[in-house]
Amino acid sequence: MRKYSFENLDVWQRASRLVCNVYSLFESCRDRSFKDQVTRAALSIPSNIAEGEERGSPKDSARFLYYSKGSAGELATQLYIAIEIGLVDKTKALQLIDETKQLSAMLAALIKIRKGEVHECPAGYRPKEDRSS
Repeated sequence: MRKYSFENLDVWQRASRLVCNVYSLFESCRDRSFKDQVTRAALSIPSNIAEGEERGSPKDSARFLYYSKGSAGELATQLYIAIEIGLVDKTKALQLIDETKQLSAMLAALIKIRKGEVHECPAGYRPKEDRSS
C-alpha cells in the first residue's frame, strides 16, 4: 500500500474545492450544454489525480496528472469564454481562473516528482502526513 493516498494531496483537495466553486458559479446558467462542458472539465481535474494515484505506479500517476493538467487548461479557457459571453460574474470567474492556474503549476511539479526528475517535494507540494497510523 502506498504511503500517501490521493485524499492527502493538497492538489487533489484544492481541485475538489474548485469543482464545488465551479458548480456554484454556474448554478443558474441557462446554457445547459456550456454548463455541462465546464463542469466536466472541472470534474476531470481531481478525478484524474485520484485515478492516477490509485494505479500504483509513478508512470501511471504522471500520465493521469498530465490529463488533469490538460483539463485545467480546458477549464481556464471555458471560464474566459464564459466571461466574454456574459454567462458568469467576471470577478468570481477570474478568481477560479487564478486557482486553476495555481493547480496547473502544482500538477507540473507533481509530474516532475512522479517522473523522477525531482527527488524532493518542492515547498508547498508535500503531501500531508498520513494521520491514520
